[in-house]
Amino acid sequence: MKPTSKLHDTLITLLKQMSWIDYRHMNTFVWMIIGLLQSKKISLSEWVAPIDSRAKQAQSTERRFRRWLNNCRIIPAILYKPLIKRALKKWQEQKIYLALDTSMLWNQICIIRLVIIYRGRAIPLAWKTIAHKSSAVKFSVYKDVLEEAKELLPENSEIFFLADRGFVDTKLMIFLSETLHWHWRIRFKNKINVFNQTKSGEFKLQSLRAFRGEARFYHNCFISKKYFGQVHLAFARPKGVRDEWIIVSDEPTSLETFNEYGLRFDIEENFLDDKSNGFQLESSKLRCPEALNRLFLILAVATLFLVVQGTEVVAKNKRKLVDPHWKRGLSYFKIGWRWIQKAIFKGLRLVQHLFLSSEPDPEPVQPSNSFQRISKTQLIVFDSYLNLL
Repeated sequence: MKPTSKLHDTLITLLKQMSWIDYRHMNTFVWMIIGLLQSKKISLSEWVAPIDSRAKQAQSTERRFRRWLNNCRIIPAILYKPLIKRALKKWQEQKIYLALDTSMLWNQICIIRLVIIYRGRAIPLAWKTIAHKSSAVKFSVYKDVLEEAKELLPENSEIFFLADRGFVDTKLMIFLSETLHWHWRIRFKNKINVFNQTKSGEFKLQSLRAFRGEARFYHNCFISKKYFGQVHLAFARPKGVRDEWIIVSDEPTSLETFNEYGLRFDIEENFLDDKSNGFQLESSKLRCPEALNRLFLILAVATLFLVVQGTEVVAKNKRKLVDPHWKRGLSYFKIGWRWIQKAIFKGLRLVQHLFLSSEPDPEPVQPSNSFQRISKTQLIVFDSYLNLL
């Protein structure tokens, strides 16, 4: 038996629940995931080596992959839905944090991605790829991503939406509150019009800002010239950090608001896993948004598969077989990847399910993003609170 046969059989078993039109499509999909995991980069030509097929020439297999990526009958959202719903099956009545962000490829393609924040990393939930020369996108462009995500999340869960300054839009806030019934924490730009509860007094941002090492909170306010509200504000200027945090929330703010918003940085780790820290996405020669959308299905399933492997390894106290750190120093994504490599050549067991545990992280690791780390250590010393407007 070839080393990759065990991995192939495991993935076939796990992915049968996806709504495949043709078994051959699923088999090609599985081999592309294996090629990705083995070559550690997104390159169709390099995915060929570990493939076990009847094709005698590498060019034939590469063309097979390319046809799959350009097949309009393969719809990522339909295929991914049963998989991610099954992974979140036990998350009923849990708090779920989602983060929305964009990333650019070659200054031509914009990736819009909504993720689930999970144990210091992010699991793709829904995404969209468009030809666009800027990372700034209108609400009307990504609205369908949020609607799609609504169908994937467990019922009776409390959803918290996190986004950075590029998503400041009252239309978004109204949609989140009134249609999706999600809570939200959105970081605002430095320019913001703030009004008191009677809408009679406008406050300059400069008068509301916090000093270094200080946080301020304002409740039941209205923002923008449209008097959108009532909302709640949190201002912070961590020591040693240049940028100021201005967060608008649908719920009363406190120091915990900054900790919640800090979870948003985990989506940046997810983009890093796709790019320089993992799959080397920018080495892809694909330039078609539709083909890239199918490629991101491969990345999403591979990410979910690796994180599940990693969490199971830690849960079974086998982490030190692949992680040399005394305390966990690798993400579950990296632990899962190393475990798969070891399992292929040592005959170790691979996880036979795709469930994500909703239990607290048994071995939390310090986030690598310095801005997130500073925010969480500095905010606890803030002691300046202002009364309501």
